[in-house]
Amino acid sequence: MPDAQSATAADLTPLAFAGYAHFTAMQIRDGGVRGLDLHLARLRQASLQMFGQALSDERIKHALRAALRAGPAEMSLVATVYSPAGEFTVAGAEAVPGLLVRTGPAWTGLTGKAGASGLLSLATFEHERVLPELKHVGEVAKTWFLREAVARGFDDAAFKDRAGRLSEASIWNLAFWDGESVIWPVAAMLGGTTMGILRRQLTQLGVPQREQEITLADLPTMRGAVVMNSWTPGVAVHRIDDVSIPVDSHFVTLLKQAYTREPIVMP
Repeated sequence: MPDAQSATAADLTPLAFAGYAHFTAMQIRDGGVRGLDLHLARLRQASLQMFGQALSDERIKHALRAALRAGPAEMSLVATVYSPAGEFTVAGAEAVPGLLVRTGPAWTGLTGKAGASGLLSLATFEHERVLPELKHVGEVAKTWFLREAVARGFDDAAFKDRAGRLSEASIWNLAFWDGESVIWPVAAMLGGTTMGILRRQLTQLGVPQREQEITLADLPTMRGAVVMNSWTPGVAVHRIDDVSIPVDSHFVTLLKQAYTREPIVMP
């Protein structure tokens, strides 16, 4: 919708059944967002890969501004890009991608996800997402494995690839702590915007970081683990499968400190 008008039922019907689309999710705070450049880059790169063309950053920002004007200073926002040609087609350049911006209440990332202790336990499953570097729709596996994890007595699911490397969790990125350095798992995964914010701000703070392949066998050497997404820069994980992981409050505080250094900007 090029003029950033309110969506009609006719506009929403194709998207309601769309399985070929991608999106980015952000938390609006004080009328702006952290990591806007990362969100725009995510949408641009995914559109080029999925549709062969991308909407301009300015058009996307125009739609975001319209949504911000119509809502409160704090809310959740999801920007979804889809093809008007729908699924099961190979559309050409004439099928310019559409954009839908949806808003809702602000999220904190804890309510309904963490256990009674405020910490998370994760059950692991072998699962490799299709196009893991893209934040795309139609991922029934994420909810399926979440339900399976809860049925086993855990709070959420984490994924490992066929080589046994931990990659990400259901709707989260993973990060680990060895007492001195932040460790980012090496595997095929979605690079989250909060992860991107933390990596550049931790660099500015002079905090050591490294990338490492992490398997279940490596977990006993870790001094901390967290999950993160647009809701939060870090929720502590105290158990993955049957391995207990120490909870280092300094690690979580460090991630929050790095995250709050990122400026909130208007689109």
